[in-house]
Amino acid sequence: MVDAVPSSARARGRIAPVKMAHVVLRTNRYDEMIAWWKTVLELEVMHANPFVTFLTFDEEHHRIAIAQLPDLKDKLPNAVGVDHFAFSYASVGDLLATHERLAAQGIRPSTSIHHGVTLSFYYLDPDRNEVELQVDAFGAQAELNAFLAGGAFARNPIGVLVDGDALVARWRAGATDAELLRPLEGGPPDMRTVFAEH
Repeated sequence: MVDAVPSSARARGRIAPVKMAHVVLRTNRYDEMIAWWKTVLELEVMHANPFVTFLTFDEEHHRIAIAQLPDLKDKLPNAVGVDHFAFSYASVGDLLATHERLAAQGIRPSTSIHHGVTLSFYYLDPDRNEVELQVDAFGAQAELNAFLAGGAFARNPIGVLVDGDALVARWRAGATDAELLRPLEGGPPDMRTVFAEH
């Protein structure tokens, strides 16, 4: 059985940051990157100049900064570095409405997968940085702990591929959150092909 983790490092007797503040992306596709990130996360511009733009979706002065630097080269797809950034939504309805909104603008996920613990859509920005939009599959810690202890996650920690458009159709037809978020049985996808090179 997995024990519940205290809510903060301070509760565990440690001093740690209280939040993750922001991510800075450097690019040679400045305007295209700003437009893409604004569209995908519905960000507001807090500051902009020819060198850097600060964008946010909440009270923070910036969650994403995009910096234009001269002489940048595209990264190799097989280079080491950050794999992806993940952003959580408050409900499966919010996630599916976002998937629907982005699809209508021609922004499609490179991978759609139910990880068991989250339902996740992965997108590639113009520089091929991978961005995960997700919602937690369990509303209560006890349910998550039971799922993790039950063995299904150990058998398949990657998850099962899903059809985002089909999920949107089920959601629009009145499927409940529990029905849409229920972990799926099945084997893991082929890791050599499931996630796009980025």
